Amino acid sequence: MERKQFSMGDIVQMKKPHPCGANEWQVIRMGADVRIKCQKCGHSVLLPRLEFERKMKKVLVPKNETNYTNND
Repeated sequence: MERKQFSMGDIVQMKKPHPCGANEWQVIRMGADVRIKCQKCGHSVLLPRLEFERKMKKVLVPKNETNYTNND
């Protein structure tokens, strides 16, 4: 299986939506774990990298097209 390409600051779509109804997440931390932040309600989730790659559907907006600021 080919590894999915994503980077810090990308807006990604997951296979299942968040309970708030949104399905857009921003990657705010990368490493062995990946932290993503819901773009609607601001809730953040920490997932192991392999689980994140399995649950990620696609990159909606690459980093170079977002105004990424780390306010956390």
